[in-house]
Amino acid sequence: MMRAASSCLTNVDGYYVSLALKAMRLGVAMAYQSQLLNEYCQDILFGTPRPHKMRVDLGVLDPDYVNVLPNGHEPFLGFALIDLARDPSWQEKARAAGAKGLRIIANIETGQEIIQRWEMDDVLWGFTGNWIMQEAVLSSGCVDLFACDMNCSMPVDPIYARKYGFRLVPVSDLVAFEGVKERVNYRPEKAGEQASILLEMAIDNFRERKKNIKAAEGYPMKEAIVGFSSESILEALGGTLEPLLDAIKQSKIKGVAGLVSCTTLRNTGQDSHSVAIAKELIANDILILSMGCGNAAMQLAGLCSTESLPLAGENLKEVCTSLGIPPVLSYGTCTDTGRLADLLASISAALGNAPIPDLPVVAAAPEYMEQKATIDALFALALGLYTYVNPVPTVTGAPNLVKLLTSELSGITGATLSVETDVKKAVEGMLKHIESKRRKLGI
Repeated sequence: MMRAASSCLTNVDGYYVSLALKAMRLGVAMAYQSQLLNEYCQDILFGTPRPHKMRVDLGVLDPDYVNVLPNGHEPFLGFALIDLARDPSWQEKARAAGAKGLRIIANIETGQEIIQRWEMDDVLWGFTGNWIMQEAVLSSGCVDLFACDMNCSMPVDPIYARKYGFRLVPVSDLVAFEGVKERVNYRPEKAGEQASILLEMAIDNFRERKKNIKAAEGYPMKEAIVGFSSESILEALGGTLEPLLDAIKQSKIKGVAGLVSCTTLRNTGQDSHSVAIAKELIANDILILSMGCGNAAMQLAGLCSTESLPLAGENLKEVCTSLGIPPVLSYGTCTDTGRLADLLASISAALGNAPIPDLPVVAAAPEYMEQKATIDALFALALGLYTYVNPVPTVTGAPNLVKLLTSELSGITGATLSVETDVKKAVEGMLKHIESKRRKLGI
């Protein structure tokens, strides 16, 4: 990090190839020294993801309950809130305030971390969606407390808090809103005590919200299968990758796409491009592992449910039906990119240490936006993957860099950056790459 940052200073490194390679090395360090360790530590604390059903979409919001929404990318207080809210005494406090009960509703990547690991019940009721849905969530009139950790709470949230009568509480010293002085900065050793403070705030808020705010109702709700991880995929396959490899060798699954995406309104409707790419991929027998805000898009579009199997190609449908899995596996958050790389390493080893650039796999970010998406893409390129991105990156004024990333990089790491705004053409490029790798491996 020090070398990469120092290289960007004035008159230090002015060579685009050198800077690009340093950025890719930084991507590798990020994945293996940050993402993997982060996810493994959260597995130790809260459990390794295992497949289970989860309620999703705005219909999880019920105005007759005290609704507490942890939001962001750091799930620690979210887990503490659920733990505490499962105590019957807290449910009784909510009922004494006139509510039917107390619910914790998951949001954004904090929510993905939670729902991947813990099963839904009467307290962990469900998951709303990605960050762009935030204004719809907050204007529902169903929210009592919005607990904002590191990321993805918007500067306009105080306006919604005033209009729709909820408590907006930063729970990280990184987060600040204009005009909001109330905060509970997370401290690990005080998590239970801080969760108690937040639940008290939410219950107190319920009385005023119910009296003054008319809630919107009739939102949709569906179920998604969540909780796939490298470990649970292996378990589903009987502890070995052989069934997956056999399906790939027999063309039942042509290849695998890691969909690591954000969501953006830059040149399409919310999630519409991501969903269109995913539908086109599964129709061509490509199994998808989805991560990031794009994962919420897959869940809410119904693609993380076995009900979406009619949309899959006949061969992929057969494999998914036999395993009881959907064609899009909900694999976690944007920080699960490192975990995905670990799975690719296992597949490589099972194929006799075939180089990762030779595997029939692609990375796809159909609606990237966040800074983290940029470093994820650089990691994928460093790893040697065909990497599809949309919208068009803001580097087109540097034609030599564009040439390096889109063509010359194949001779350095084995990777190619694909930029395409048309869904059909984007998927055609990914399929062409996968077929070329299948021929190279002789399958």
